[in-house]
Amino acid sequence: MKKQTLARLLLALLLVLTLAVPAAVTAFAEEDAALLGAEVGEAVEAAAEEAAEDAELLVDTAAEEDAAAAEDAAFDAAMEYVDAYADNLESDPDFTENVASAIETVRTRIPAYAKWLSLLPPIIAIVLALITKEVYSSLILGILAGGVIYAGFNFEGIMNHVVQDGFIGNLADSWNIGIIIFLVILGALVAMMNKAGGSAAFGRWAVKHIKSRIGAQLATIALGVLIFIDDYFNCLTVGSVMRPVTDSHKVSRAKLAYLIDATAAPVCIIAPISSWAAAVAGFAKDAGASSGISLFVRAIPFNFYAILTIVMMIFLAVAKFDYGPMKKHERNAIENDDIFTTGTKQAVEEMKVNPKGRVIDLILPVVVLIASCVVGMIYTGGFFSGASFIDAFSDSDASVGLALGGAFTLVVTVIYFICRRVLKFKDIMESLPDGFKAMVPAILILACAWTLNSMTGSLGAKIFISQLIGGSASSLQALLPAIIFAIAVGLSFATGTSWGTFGILIPIVLSVFSAGEPITIVAVSACMAGAVCGDHCSPISDTTIMASAGAQCDHINHVSTQLPYALTVAGVSFVS
Repeated sequence: MKKQTLARLLLALLLVLTLAVPAAVTAFAEEDAALLGAEVGEAVEAAAEEAAEDAELLVDTAAEEDAAAAEDAAFDAAMEYVDAYADNLESDPDFTENVASAIETVRTRIPAYAKWLSLLPPIIAIVLALITKEVYSSLILGILAGGVIYAGFNFEGIMNHVVQDGFIGNLADSWNIGIIIFLVILGALVAMMNKAGGSAAFGRWAVKHIKSRIGAQLATIALGVLIFIDDYFNCLTVGSVMRPVTDSHKVSRAKLAYLIDATAAPVCIIAPISSWAAAVAGFAKDAGASSGISLFVRAIPFNFYAILTIVMMIFLAVAKFDYGPMKKHERNAIENDDIFTTGTKQAVEEMKVNPKGRVIDLILPVVVLIASCVVGMIYTGGFFSGASFIDAFSDSDASVGLALGGAFTLVVTVIYFICRRVLKFKDIMESLPDGFKAMVPAILILACAWTLNSMTGSLGAKIFISQLIGGSASSLQALLPAIIFAIAVGLSFATGTSWGTFGILIPIVLSVFSAGEPITIVAVSACMAGAVCGDHCSPISDTTIMASAGAQCDHINHVSTQLPYALTVAGVSFVS
Protein backbone atom coordinates (compact mmCIF):
# COMPACT_ATOMS: atom_id res chain seq x y z
CA MET A 1 0.00 0.00 0.00
CA LYS A 2 2.80 2.33 0.93
CA LYS A 3 4.66 1.48 -2.23
CA GLN A 4 1.65 2.28 -4.36
CA THR A 5 1.19 5.63 -2.62
CA LEU A 6 4.88 6.54 -3.15
CA ALA A 7 4.67 5.56 -6.79
CA ARG A 8 1.62 7.76 -7.24
CA LEU A 9 3.40 10.71 -5.59
CA LEU A 10 6.44 10.31 -7.86
CA LEU A 11 4.20 10.06 -10.87
CA ALA A 12 2.34 13.20 -9.87
CA LEU A 13 5.67 15.05 -9.29
CA LEU A 14 6.95 13.93 -12.63
CA LEU A 15 3.76 15.16 -14.26
CA VAL A 16 4.05 18.53 -12.54
CA LEU A 17 7.70 18.89 -13.64
CA THR A 18 6.80 17.92 -17.17
CA LEU A 19 4.23 20.65 -17.34
CA ALA A 20 6.18 23.33 -15.39
CA VAL A 21 9.68 23.10 -16.97
CA PRO A 22 8.66 23.97 -20.57
CA ALA A 23 6.68 26.94 -19.26
CA ALA A 24 9.71 28.12 -17.29
CA VAL A 25 12.04 27.59 -20.22
CA THR A 26 9.66 29.48 -22.44
CA ALA A 27 9.49 32.35 -19.95
CA PHE A 28 13.30 32.47 -19.67
CA ALA A 29 13.65 32.37 -23.46
CA GLU A 30 11.15 35.16 -23.88
CA GLU A 31 13.01 37.23 -21.26
CA ASP A 32 16.39 36.60 -22.95
CA ALA A 33 14.95 37.45 -26.35
CA ALA A 34 13.55 40.71 -25.02
CA LEU A 35 16.93 41.55 -23.44
CA LEU A 36 18.78 40.68 -26.64
CA GLY A 37 16.37 42.72 -28.71
CA ALA A 38 16.92 45.73 -26.47
CA GLU A 39 20.71 45.37 -26.71
CA VAL A 40 20.55 44.99 -30.49
CA GLY A 41 18.34 48.04 -30.72
CA GLU A 42 20.76 50.06 -28.63
CA ALA A 43 23.71 48.85 -30.72
CA VAL A 44 21.94 49.69 -33.95
CA GLU A 45 21.00 53.10 -32.62
CA ALA A 46 24.60 53.74 -31.47
CA ALA A 47 25.97 52.60 -34.83
CA ALA A 48 23.55 54.88 -36.64
CA GLU A 49 24.59 57.82 -34.48
CA GLU A 50 28.28 57.02 -35.05
CA ALA A 51 27.72 56.71 -38.80
CA ALA A 52 25.94 60.05 -38.83
CA GLU A 53 28.79 61.67 -36.94
CA ASP A 54 31.32 60.10 -39.33
CA ALA A 55 29.33 61.29 -42.32
CA GLU A 56 29.12 64.79 -40.88
CA LEU A 57 32.89 64.78 -40.16
CA LEU A 58 33.59 63.52 -43.68
CA VAL A 59 31.45 66.27 -45.15
CA ASP A 60 33.23 68.88 -43.03
CA THR A 61 36.66 67.49 -44.01
CA ALA A 62 35.74 67.45 -47.69
CA ALA A 63 34.45 71.00 -47.40
CA GLU A 64 37.68 72.09 -45.70
CA GLU A 65 39.76 70.34 -48.37
CA ASP A 66 37.69 71.94 -51.11
CA ALA A 67 38.09 75.33 -49.45
CA ALA A 68 41.86 74.81 -49.10
CA ALA A 69 42.12 73.69 -52.72
CA ALA A 70 40.12 76.72 -53.84
CA GLU A 71 42.34 78.97 -51.73
CA ASP A 72 45.49 77.39 -53.22
CA ALA A 73 44.10 77.78 -56.73
CA ALA A 74 43.22 81.44 -56.08
CA PHE A 75 46.71 82.12 -54.67
CA ASP A 76 48.43 80.39 -57.60
CA ALA A 77 46.31 82.31 -60.09
CA ALA A 78 47.09 85.58 -58.30
CA MET A 79 50.83 84.82 -58.30
CA GLU A 80 50.71 83.93 -61.99
CA TYR A 81 48.96 87.22 -62.74
CA VAL A 82 51.41 89.41 -60.81
CA ASP A 83 54.39 87.49 -62.22
CA ALA A 84 53.20 88.56 -65.69
CA TYR A 85 52.81 92.15 -64.48
CA ALA A 86 54.42 93.86 -67.50
CA ASP A 87 52.48 91.76 -70.03
CA ASN A 88 49.16 92.24 -68.26
CA LEU A 89 49.77 95.97 -68.00
CA GLU A 90 49.46 96.16 -71.78
CA SER A 91 47.00 93.38 -72.58
CA ASP A 92 44.42 93.50 -69.75
CA PRO A 93 41.84 96.32 -70.09
CA ASP A 94 40.84 95.84 -66.43
CA PHE A 95 44.42 95.74 -65.23
CA THR A 96 44.06 98.18 -62.33
CA GLU A 97 41.22 96.28 -60.67
CA ASN A 98 42.63 92.84 -61.41
CA VAL A 99 46.14 93.57 -60.18
CA ALA A 100 44.80 95.12 -56.97
CA SER A 101 42.70 92.00 -56.35
CA ALA A 102 45.64 89.71 -57.16
CA ILE A 103 47.98 91.58 -54.80
CA GLU A 104 45.43 91.38 -51.97
CA THR A 105 45.14 87.62 -52.54
CA VAL A 106 48.92 87.21 -52.45
CA ARG A 107 49.13 89.25 -49.25
CA THR A 108 46.94 86.71 -47.46
CA ARG A 109 50.05 84.51 -47.35
CA ILE A 110 52.84 87.06 -47.92
CA PRO A 111 51.82 90.17 -45.94
CA ALA A 112 54.84 92.24 -47.08
CA TYR A 113 54.21 91.63 -50.79
CA ALA A 114 54.61 94.77 -52.95
CA LYS A 115 55.24 96.95 -49.89
CA TRP A 116 58.28 98.98 -48.88
CA LEU A 117 59.63 95.97 -46.96
CA SER A 118 60.25 94.28 -50.32
CA LEU A 119 63.18 96.67 -50.85
CA LEU A 120 64.76 95.91 -47.47
CA PRO A 121 66.84 92.82 -48.48
CA PRO A 122 68.86 94.57 -51.24
CA ILE A 123 69.22 97.69 -49.08
CA ILE A 124 70.65 95.58 -46.23
CA ALA A 125 73.05 93.81 -48.59
CA ILE A 126 74.24 97.00 -50.28
CA VAL A 127 74.70 99.01 -47.07
CA LEU A 128 76.54 96.16 -45.32
CA ALA A 129 78.78 95.60 -48.36
CA LEU A 130 79.78 99.26 -48.47
CA ILE A 131 80.33 99.45 -44.69
CA THR A 132 82.06 96.12 -44.03
CA LYS A 133 83.86 95.84 -47.40
CA GLU A 134 82.88 92.15 -47.34
CA VAL A 135 80.55 91.04 -50.09
CA TYR A 136 79.77 87.39 -49.29
CA SER A 137 78.37 87.86 -45.78
CA SER A 138 76.52 91.02 -46.87
CA LEU A 139 74.74 89.19 -49.69
CA ILE A 140 73.92 86.21 -47.49
CA LEU A 141 72.47 88.43 -44.76
CA GLY A 142 70.38 90.24 -47.37
CA ILE A 143 69.11 86.88 -48.62
CA LEU A 144 68.24 85.74 -45.09
CA ALA A 145 66.39 89.02 -44.49
CA GLY A 146 64.35 88.32 -47.61
CA GLY A 147 63.54 84.83 -46.38
CA VAL A 148 62.45 86.13 -42.97
CA ILE A 149 60.18 88.78 -44.48
CA TYR A 150 58.70 86.26 -46.93
CA ALA A 151 58.06 83.44 -44.43
CA GLY A 152 57.21 85.57 -41.40
CA PHE A 153 59.78 84.12 -38.97
CA ASN A 154 58.70 80.53 -39.72
CA PHE A 155 61.98 78.57 -39.62
CA GLU A 156 60.84 75.86 -42.02
CA GLY A 157 59.43 78.44 -44.43
CA ILE A 158 62.61 80.53 -44.28
CA MET A 159 64.87 77.55 -45.05
CA ASN A 160 62.67 76.30 -47.87
CA HIS A 161 62.44 79.73 -49.48
CA VAL A 162 66.14 80.56 -49.16
CA VAL A 163 67.59 77.17 -50.05
CA GLN A 164 65.01 75.55 -52.35
CA ASP A 165 63.37 78.55 -54.01
CA GLY A 166 66.48 80.70 -53.79
CA PHE A 167 69.86 79.02 -54.28
CA ILE A 168 68.69 75.73 -55.82
CA GLY A 169 66.05 77.39 -57.99
CA ASN A 170 68.51 79.93 -59.39
CA LEU A 171 71.35 77.48 -59.92
CA ALA A 172 68.92 75.14 -61.72
CA ASP A 173 67.82 77.95 -64.05
CA SER A 174 68.97 77.26 -67.62
CA TRP A 175 69.97 80.89 -68.27
CA ASN A 176 72.13 81.04 -65.14
CA ILE A 177 73.73 77.66 -65.82
CA GLY A 178 74.62 78.83 -69.34
CA ILE A 179 76.40 81.87 -67.90
CA ILE A 180 78.27 79.71 -65.37
CA ILE A 181 79.35 77.30 -68.13
CA PHE A 182 80.62 80.25 -70.18
CA LEU A 183 82.53 81.55 -67.15
CA VAL A 184 84.21 78.19 -66.54
CA ILE A 185 85.09 77.79 -70.24
CA LEU A 186 86.52 81.30 -70.39
CA GLY A 187 88.54 80.63 -67.24
CA ALA A 188 89.93 77.47 -68.84
CA LEU A 189 90.78 79.38 -72.05
CA VAL A 190 92.62 82.06 -70.07
CA ALA A 191 94.55 79.39 -68.12
CA MET A 192 95.54 77.69 -71.39
CA MET A 193 96.60 80.97 -73.01
CA ASN A 194 98.72 81.77 -69.96
CA LYS A 195 100.37 78.34 -69.93
CA ALA A 196 100.98 78.54 -73.68
CA GLY A 197 102.74 81.87 -73.21
CA GLY A 198 100.25 83.83 -75.28
CA SER A 199 99.42 86.34 -72.55
CA ALA A 200 103.11 86.90 -71.76
CA ALA A 201 103.93 87.32 -75.46
CA PHE A 202 101.11 89.83 -75.88
CA GLY A 203 102.39 91.64 -72.80
CA ARG A 204 105.88 91.88 -74.29
CA TRP A 205 104.42 93.12 -77.57
CA ALA A 206 102.26 95.65 -75.77
CA VAL A 207 105.21 96.95 -73.74
CA LYS A 208 107.03 97.69 -77.01
CA HIS A 209 104.08 99.27 -78.80
CA ILE A 210 102.08 100.80 -75.92
CA LYS A 211 104.53 103.17 -74.31
CA SER A 212 102.51 104.82 -71.55
CA ARG A 213 99.78 104.44 -68.95
CA ILE A 214 97.57 106.63 -71.12
CA GLY A 215 98.08 104.28 -74.06
CA ALA A 216 97.30 101.23 -71.90
CA GLN A 217 94.04 102.78 -70.69
CA LEU A 218 93.01 103.99 -74.15
CA ALA A 219 93.76 100.54 -75.61
CA THR A 220 91.53 98.99 -72.93
CA ILE A 221 88.73 101.44 -73.75
CA ALA A 222 89.11 100.80 -77.48
CA LEU A 223 88.94 97.02 -77.06
CA GLY A 224 85.90 97.37 -74.80
CA VAL A 225 84.11 99.52 -77.36
CA LEU A 226 84.92 97.04 -80.14
CA ILE A 227 83.47 94.10 -78.17
CA PHE A 228 79.94 95.52 -78.04
CA ILE A 229 78.00 92.30 -78.55
CA ASP A 230 77.34 91.36 -74.94
CA ASP A 231 78.33 92.83 -71.58
CA TYR A 232 79.31 89.50 -69.96
CA PHE A 233 81.50 88.63 -72.90
CA ASN A 234 82.95 92.13 -72.91
CA CYS A 235 83.89 92.10 -69.22
CA LEU A 236 85.69 88.78 -69.21
CA THR A 237 87.38 89.07 -72.61
CA VAL A 238 88.72 92.62 -72.17
CA GLY A 239 89.98 91.76 -68.71
CA SER A 240 91.76 88.63 -69.87
CA VAL A 241 93.47 90.40 -72.79
CA MET A 242 94.37 93.73 -71.17
CA ARG A 243 95.50 92.65 -67.68
CA PRO A 244 99.12 92.03 -68.75
CA VAL A 245 99.23 95.41 -70.50
CA THR A 246 97.79 97.49 -67.67
CA ASP A 247 99.85 95.61 -65.07
CA SER A 248 103.06 96.41 -66.96
CA HIS A 249 102.18 100.12 -66.96
CA LYS A 250 101.18 100.17 -63.28
CA VAL A 251 97.48 100.74 -63.83
CA SER A 252 95.64 99.64 -60.67
CA ARG A 253 93.24 96.73 -60.88
CA ALA A 254 90.49 99.04 -59.56
CA LYS A 255 91.03 101.36 -62.54
CA LEU A 256 91.08 98.42 -64.95
CA ALA A 257 87.80 97.13 -63.46
CA TYR A 258 86.25 100.57 -63.94
CA LEU A 259 87.36 100.75 -67.58
CA ILE A 260 85.98 97.25 -68.20
CA ASP A 261 82.65 97.94 -66.50
CA ALA A 262 82.26 101.32 -68.18
CA THR A 263 82.75 99.80 -71.64
CA ALA A 264 80.34 96.91 -70.99
CA ALA A 265 76.72 97.93 -70.38
CA PRO A 266 77.16 101.61 -71.43
CA VAL A 267 78.53 100.50 -74.80
CA CYS A 268 76.04 97.66 -75.29
CA ILE A 269 73.10 100.00 -74.62
CA ILE A 270 74.07 102.25 -77.57
CA ALA A 271 75.05 99.42 -79.95
CA PRO A 272 72.22 98.43 -82.33
CA ILE A 273 73.68 94.94 -82.70
CA SER A 274 73.97 93.65 -79.16
CA SER A 275 72.11 91.46 -76.70
CA TRP A 276 70.96 94.62 -74.91
CA ALA A 277 69.48 96.11 -78.06
CA ALA A 278 67.63 92.85 -78.61
CA ALA A 279 66.26 92.91 -75.06
CA VAL A 280 65.10 96.53 -75.18
CA ALA A 281 63.57 96.05 -78.64
CA GLY A 282 61.68 93.01 -77.37
CA PHE A 283 60.31 94.86 -74.32
CA ALA A 284 59.29 97.83 -76.47
CA LYS A 285 57.57 95.69 -79.09
CA ASP A 286 55.69 93.72 -76.44
CA ALA A 287 54.55 97.04 -74.99
CA GLY A 288 52.95 98.09 -78.27
CA ALA A 289 55.78 99.81 -80.21
CA SER A 290 55.49 99.20 -83.95
CA SER A 291 59.23 98.57 -84.25
CA GLY A 292 61.25 97.91 -81.13
CA ILE A 293 64.65 98.13 -82.85
CA SER A 294 63.69 101.40 -84.54
CA LEU A 295 62.70 102.88 -81.18
CA PHE A 296 66.02 101.71 -79.71
CA VAL A 297 68.08 103.32 -82.52
CA ARG A 298 66.16 106.62 -82.28
CA ALA A 299 66.78 106.71 -78.52
CA ILE A 300 70.59 106.32 -78.79
CA PRO A 301 71.44 110.07 -79.21
CA PHE A 302 69.51 110.87 -76.02
CA ASN A 303 71.23 108.22 -73.90
CA PHE A 304 73.38 110.79 -72.13
CA TYR A 305 74.64 108.48 -69.39
CA ALA A 306 76.15 105.94 -71.79
CA ILE A 307 77.69 108.59 -74.07
CA LEU A 308 79.07 110.69 -71.21
CA THR A 309 80.50 107.59 -69.50
CA ILE A 310 82.67 106.92 -72.56
CA VAL A 311 83.70 110.59 -72.68
CA MET A 312 84.49 110.47 -68.95
CA MET A 313 86.79 107.45 -69.37
CA ILE A 314 88.78 109.09 -72.17
CA PHE A 315 89.07 112.35 -70.22
CA LEU A 316 90.32 110.60 -67.06
CA ALA A 317 92.92 108.65 -69.04
CA VAL A 318 94.22 111.55 -71.14
CA ALA A 319 94.15 114.15 -68.35
CA LYS A 320 95.77 111.76 -65.86
CA PHE A 321 93.08 112.85 -63.43
CA ASP A 322 91.51 110.76 -60.67
CA TYR A 323 89.53 111.55 -57.54
CA GLY A 324 87.84 109.80 -54.67
CA PRO A 325 89.01 106.31 -53.59
CA MET A 326 90.38 105.68 -57.11
CA LYS A 327 93.06 108.31 -56.57
CA LYS A 328 94.48 106.30 -53.67
CA HIS A 329 94.60 103.10 -55.74
CA GLU A 330 96.24 104.80 -58.72
CA ARG A 331 98.81 106.61 -56.61
CA ASN A 332 99.68 103.40 -54.78
CA ALA A 333 100.11 101.55 -58.08
CA ILE A 334 102.44 104.24 -59.48
CA GLU A 335 104.50 104.98 -56.37
CA ASN A 336 104.60 101.57 -54.65
CA ASP A 337 104.12 99.25 -57.64
CA ASP A 338 101.07 97.77 -55.84
CA ILE A 339 98.18 97.35 -58.28
CA PHE A 340 95.81 95.97 -55.62
CA THR A 341 96.21 98.40 -52.66
CA THR A 342 93.67 96.58 -50.45
CA GLY A 343 91.55 93.46 -50.59
CA THR A 344 92.29 90.01 -51.93
CA LYS A 345 95.21 89.85 -54.31
CA GLN A 346 94.11 87.45 -57.01
CA ALA A 347 96.20 85.67 -59.61
CA VAL A 348 99.54 87.12 -58.53
CA GLU A 349 101.40 83.83 -58.41
CA GLU A 350 104.34 83.64 -60.74
CA MET A 351 103.95 81.34 -63.72
CA LYS A 352 106.69 79.77 -65.75
CA VAL A 353 107.09 81.66 -69.02
CA ASN A 354 106.62 79.37 -72.02
CA PRO A 355 109.42 80.25 -74.48
CA LYS A 356 107.31 78.97 -77.38
CA GLY A 357 104.51 81.45 -76.76
CA ARG A 358 103.59 83.99 -79.43
CA VAL A 359 101.06 86.79 -79.67
CA ILE A 360 98.96 84.66 -82.03
CA ASP A 361 98.46 82.21 -79.14
CA LEU A 362 96.32 84.85 -77.46
CA ILE A 363 94.85 86.63 -80.47
CA LEU A 364 93.57 83.52 -82.29
CA PRO A 365 91.51 82.10 -79.39
CA VAL A 366 90.02 85.56 -78.74
CA VAL A 367 89.09 86.07 -82.41
CA VAL A 368 87.59 82.57 -82.61
CA LEU A 369 85.70 83.24 -79.38
CA ILE A 370 84.20 86.48 -80.70
CA ALA A 371 83.18 84.94 -84.01
CA SER A 372 81.79 81.73 -82.53
CA CYS A 373 79.80 83.61 -79.88
CA VAL A 374 78.20 85.80 -82.55
CA VAL A 375 77.33 82.70 -84.58
CA GLY A 376 76.07 80.94 -81.45
CA MET A 377 73.77 83.83 -80.57
CA ILE A 378 72.22 84.17 -84.03
CA TYR A 379 71.89 80.38 -84.17
CA THR A 380 69.72 80.44 -81.03
CA GLY A 381 67.65 83.19 -82.69
CA GLY A 382 66.85 81.03 -85.73
CA PHE A 383 69.18 82.64 -88.28
CA PHE A 384 69.97 79.30 -89.88
CA SER A 385 66.27 78.47 -90.01
CA GLY A 386 65.42 81.41 -92.21
CA ALA A 387 65.22 84.38 -89.81
CA SER A 388 66.94 87.63 -90.77
CA PHE A 389 70.12 88.67 -88.95
CA ILE A 390 68.33 91.44 -87.02
CA ASP A 391 65.41 89.20 -86.06
CA ALA A 392 67.75 86.38 -85.09
CA PHE A 393 69.75 88.71 -82.88
CA SER A 394 66.58 90.11 -81.34
CA ASP A 395 65.30 86.61 -80.53
CA SER A 396 68.67 85.17 -79.48
CA ASP A 397 69.36 83.48 -76.16
CA ALA A 398 72.66 85.05 -75.05
CA SER A 399 73.22 82.44 -72.33
CA VAL A 400 72.99 79.48 -74.72
CA GLY A 401 74.76 81.34 -77.52
CA LEU A 402 77.75 82.25 -75.35
CA ALA A 403 77.98 78.71 -73.94
CA LEU A 404 77.91 77.22 -77.46
CA GLY A 405 80.49 79.71 -78.73
CA GLY A 406 82.72 79.12 -75.72
CA ALA A 407 82.54 75.33 -76.08
CA PHE A 408 83.44 75.53 -79.80
CA THR A 409 86.34 77.88 -79.04
CA LEU A 410 87.61 75.55 -76.32
CA VAL A 411 87.75 72.61 -78.76
CA VAL A 412 89.47 74.71 -81.45
CA THR A 413 91.97 76.09 -78.95
CA VAL A 414 92.87 72.63 -77.62
CA ILE A 415 93.47 71.33 -81.16
CA TYR A 416 95.47 74.45 -82.05
CA PHE A 417 97.79 74.24 -79.04
CA ILE A 418 98.37 70.52 -79.57
CA CYS A 419 99.20 71.10 -83.23
CA ARG A 420 101.50 74.01 -82.29
CA ARG A 421 103.14 71.78 -79.65
CA VAL A 422 103.25 74.60 -77.14
CA LEU A 423 101.30 72.60 -74.54
CA LYS A 424 101.13 68.94 -73.65
CA PHE A 425 97.73 67.30 -73.40
CA LYS A 426 98.25 66.94 -69.64
CA ASP A 427 98.84 70.70 -69.29
CA ILE A 428 95.70 71.41 -71.30
CA MET A 429 93.60 69.17 -69.06
CA GLU A 430 95.07 70.80 -65.95
CA SER A 431 93.87 74.13 -67.29
CA LEU A 432 90.22 73.06 -66.92
CA PRO A 433 90.17 72.89 -63.09
CA ASP A 434 92.56 75.86 -62.92
CA GLY A 435 90.09 77.93 -64.94
CA PHE A 436 87.20 76.79 -62.76
CA LYS A 437 89.07 77.72 -59.57
CA ALA A 438 89.83 81.18 -60.97
CA MET A 439 86.11 81.77 -61.55
CA VAL A 440 84.86 80.42 -58.19
CA PRO A 441 84.70 83.88 -56.52
CA ALA A 442 82.69 85.33 -59.43
CA ILE A 443 80.37 82.30 -59.53
CA LEU A 444 79.78 82.46 -55.78
CA ILE A 445 78.94 86.17 -55.88
CA LEU A 446 76.71 85.64 -58.91
CA ALA A 447 74.84 82.81 -57.19
CA CYS A 448 74.23 85.03 -54.15
CA ALA A 449 73.23 88.02 -56.31
CA TRP A 450 70.79 85.90 -58.32
CA THR A 451 69.29 84.52 -55.11
CA LEU A 452 68.98 88.01 -53.57
CA ASN A 453 67.24 89.17 -56.75
CA SER A 454 64.80 86.27 -56.47
CA MET A 455 64.13 87.25 -52.84
CA THR A 456 63.15 90.77 -53.87
CA GLY A 457 61.15 89.36 -56.77
CA SER A 458 59.19 87.02 -54.51
CA LEU A 459 58.35 90.03 -52.32
CA GLY A 460 57.08 92.07 -55.28
CA ALA A 461 59.73 94.83 -55.18
CA LYS A 462 59.37 95.66 -58.87
CA ILE A 463 55.59 95.86 -58.56
CA PHE A 464 55.96 98.20 -55.58
CA ILE A 465 58.20 100.54 -57.60
CA SER A 466 55.94 100.28 -60.64
CA GLN A 467 52.83 101.17 -58.63
CA LEU A 468 54.73 104.02 -57.04
CA ILE A 469 55.17 105.42 -60.52
CA GLY A 470 51.73 104.35 -61.74
CA GLY A 471 50.10 106.18 -58.87
CA SER A 472 51.14 109.41 -60.55
CA ALA A 473 50.35 108.23 -64.07
CA SER A 474 47.88 111.02 -64.67
CA SER A 475 50.57 113.63 -64.02
CA LEU A 476 53.44 111.69 -65.62
CA GLN A 477 53.10 113.72 -68.80
CA ALA A 478 54.20 116.79 -66.85
CA LEU A 479 57.24 115.10 -65.32
CA LEU A 480 60.63 115.56 -66.86
CA PRO A 481 62.47 112.54 -68.31
CA ALA A 482 64.99 113.25 -65.55
CA ILE A 483 62.49 111.89 -63.03
CA ILE A 484 62.10 108.70 -65.05
CA PHE A 485 65.91 108.48 -65.14
CA ALA A 486 66.12 108.80 -61.34
CA ILE A 487 63.41 106.16 -60.78
CA ALA A 488 65.17 103.76 -63.17
CA VAL A 489 68.46 104.32 -61.33
CA GLY A 490 66.84 103.49 -57.99
CA LEU A 491 65.07 100.37 -59.24
CA SER A 492 68.12 99.03 -61.08
CA PHE A 493 70.44 99.79 -58.16
CA ALA A 494 68.19 98.05 -55.64
CA THR A 495 67.50 94.95 -57.75
CA GLY A 496 70.88 94.70 -59.50
CA THR A 497 69.30 94.14 -62.91
CA SER A 498 68.91 96.62 -65.73
CA TRP A 499 66.97 94.18 -67.92
CA GLY A 500 64.37 93.73 -65.18
CA THR A 501 64.09 97.52 -65.00
CA PHE A 502 63.55 97.69 -68.77
CA GLY A 503 60.80 95.10 -68.50
CA ILE A 504 58.92 97.07 -65.83
CA LEU A 505 59.43 100.71 -66.85
CA ILE A 506 59.38 100.66 -70.67
CA PRO A 507 55.76 99.39 -70.87
CA ILE A 508 54.72 102.06 -68.34
CA VAL A 509 56.49 104.83 -70.25
CA LEU A 510 54.98 103.74 -73.57
CA SER A 511 51.52 103.48 -72.02
CA VAL A 512 51.71 107.06 -70.73
CA PHE A 513 53.39 108.87 -73.62
CA SER A 514 51.96 108.85 -77.14
CA ALA A 515 54.02 106.81 -79.58
CA GLY A 516 54.37 109.61 -82.14
CA GLU A 517 55.62 112.31 -79.78
CA PRO A 518 59.35 113.21 -79.53
CA ILE A 519 59.08 113.18 -75.74
CA THR A 520 58.43 109.43 -75.94
CA ILE A 521 61.88 108.80 -77.44
CA VAL A 522 63.52 110.93 -74.76
CA ALA A 523 61.56 109.18 -71.99
CA VAL A 524 62.48 105.70 -73.25
CA SER A 525 66.11 106.78 -73.53
CA ALA A 526 66.01 108.14 -69.97
CA CYS A 527 64.60 104.80 -68.81
CA MET A 528 67.42 102.88 -70.53
CA ALA A 529 70.11 105.27 -69.28
CA GLY A 530 68.83 105.12 -65.70
CA ALA A 531 68.69 101.33 -65.77
CA VAL A 532 72.30 101.13 -66.99
CA CYS A 533 73.43 103.70 -64.40
CA GLY A 534 71.83 101.81 -61.50
CA ASP A 535 73.25 98.54 -62.80
CA HIS A 536 76.66 100.20 -63.16
CA CYS A 537 76.63 101.41 -59.52
CA SER A 538 75.07 98.40 -57.82
CA PRO A 539 77.39 95.95 -56.00
CA ILE A 540 74.86 93.15 -56.56
CA SER A 541 74.71 93.66 -60.34
CA ASP A 542 75.97 90.68 -62.31
CA THR A 543 77.75 93.01 -64.78
CA THR A 544 79.61 94.73 -61.94
CA ILE A 545 80.56 91.32 -60.56
CA MET A 546 81.77 90.23 -64.01
CA ALA A 547 83.93 93.35 -64.31
CA SER A 548 85.57 92.54 -60.98
CA ALA A 549 86.17 88.98 -62.16
CA GLY A 550 87.55 90.12 -65.52
CA ALA A 551 90.01 92.51 -63.88
CA GLN A 552 90.65 90.06 -61.02
CA CYS A 553 89.99 92.95 -58.66
CA ASP A 554 88.50 92.82 -55.18
CA HIS A 555 84.78 93.38 -55.73
CA ILE A 556 84.25 95.97 -52.99
CA ASN A 557 87.31 97.90 -54.19
CA HIS A 558 85.76 98.02 -57.65
CA VAL A 559 82.38 99.20 -56.37
CA SER A 560 83.74 101.86 -54.01
CA THR A 561 86.19 103.33 -56.55
CA GLN A 562 83.72 103.30 -59.45
CA LEU A 563 80.79 104.84 -57.57
CA PRO A 564 82.03 108.49 -57.50
CA TYR A 565 82.71 108.42 -61.25
CA ALA A 566 79.33 106.85 -62.06
CA LEU A 567 77.49 109.31 -59.80
CA THR A 568 79.28 112.25 -61.42
CA VAL A 569 78.11 111.17 -64.88
CA ALA A 570 74.64 110.39 -63.48
CA GLY A 571 74.38 113.91 -62.03
CA VAL A 572 75.31 115.52 -65.35
CA SER A 573 72.90 113.21 -67.20
CA PHE A 574 70.09 114.04 -64.76
CA VAL A 575 70.25 117.76 -65.49
CA SER A 576 70.80 117.20 -69.21
